[in-house]
Formats: sequence, C-alpha cells, structure tokens
Amino acid sequence: MPDQDGDAGGYTGEVVVGGPEDVREVPGLTITKVATPPFENNCYLLRCTATGETLLIDAAGDAPRLLSLVGNGTLMAVAETHSHWDHVQALADVQAASGAAVLVHPADAAELPVRPDRLVEDGDAVEVGACTLSVIHLDGHTPGSIALLYEGDPQRPHLFSGDSLFPGGAGNTDKDPERFGRLMDDLERKVFGRLPDQTWVYPGHGKDTTLGAERASLPEWRARGW
Repeated sequence: MPDQDGDAGGYTGEVVVGGPEDVREVPGLTITKVATPPFENNCYLLRCTATGETLLIDAAGDAPRLLSLVGNGTLMAVAETHSHWDHVQALADVQAASGAAVLVHPADAAELPVRPDRLVEDGDAVEVGACTLSVIHLDGHTPGSIALLYEGDPQRPHLFSGDSLFPGGAGNTDKDPERFGRLMDDLERKVFGRLPDQTWVYPGHGKDTTLGAERASLPEWRARGW
C-alpha cells in the first residue's frame, strides 16, 4: 500500500489478470483499475459521475472485459500513454465496438494499430464529461509517452503514469543513458517538482504508489542509471 493513503477507503490498487477490478470513488470520477493480459497490464476506466462519460487509459488487452466495465455509460475516448504493443493490443477492437476517439502523443502515433483521432501534447486538456485531465509529456520510455493528471480532488491529485513511473523507479529506457536522463529530467521537473507528496500514482503495471513514497529515492535512481 502507498503511504499517505488515508482517503483511499477500501481501494488497494492491487489487481491481477483474471481477478476482480478495483474501484475508487473520488470527487467527480469513478476510477476502475483492472489487470489485463499479456503482461499484467493495468487499464483504467475513468467515469464522470455527473454524465456517465468514460475515458479508458490504455486498451492493453481483453477488449470484452474493458467494454463490459463501461456498463451503461459511454466510452468517449481511449488515451494511450504510449505505443508499446502490450498497451495497445485491444485498441482496434475497443474502438470498433465503441466508436471511441483515440488519443496519443504525436511522437508515438505512427506505432498505433489504428489511426488516432486526436494528437495530444504537453499541457493539453482531456475532458471526460464534466471533468478535465491534463497531459504531461514524459520523454524517455518512448518518445511520446504521456501521463494524465486529474486535479479535481481537493484531497490529492491523481496521476496515471503509464510506464514512465513505478514504485521504485522510472520506466525502462533500455539502459540508454540519454533516454534515461530525459525521462528523469521530465519526472523531476514536471511531476516531482510540481506535485505534492500525496499525489496518487497509477502505473501501467503493478501496484500504485504516491509521490511521497518515491521522492526520497530520486538521487538513488539517478545514481544507478535506471
């Protein structure tokens, strides 16, 4: 469990492929986390509580499961945090079944299995019903990796980090020091340098964390180079 989690209620963020989803209610949004194949990928459905409109973050796998979790709402968009194949395997099926718009950073757009409907860059707004998330470009894991930030909860921001930030470190940069340096620069400036410790982090694989749980380790990450 992350630290500083007093408002999490029964939500743990611990999900496994084939197991139940985990659901969290925050002001304005219902957040549903589910694990999908092939590599225990986390997918997140963000449903506006006022309108029922839903944003899916990463159509990684198991399209029928993802579509079923939309329920009686409307899947209005799929935001891909990056273009790696394990995060987009269900994208074509989800788009075909729902008509949802596909959002991605332009640097990763050519690698998607479908043509994106909207290219999003650093600072852009992504609306889901009455709620707004902001795009944070984090170059390194891929050239066009993004995180999505929701600041509509007065208790804490909520950051959907894709494969750029995990408990215990930054995302994989294939031992490339230049890519690692760019990712760490972006994380330190755009995430840790801007957001408070109580920010909840929802990664692309595995358990959740908070910025407070990770902040003291930043020098260690820099020193080890991964």
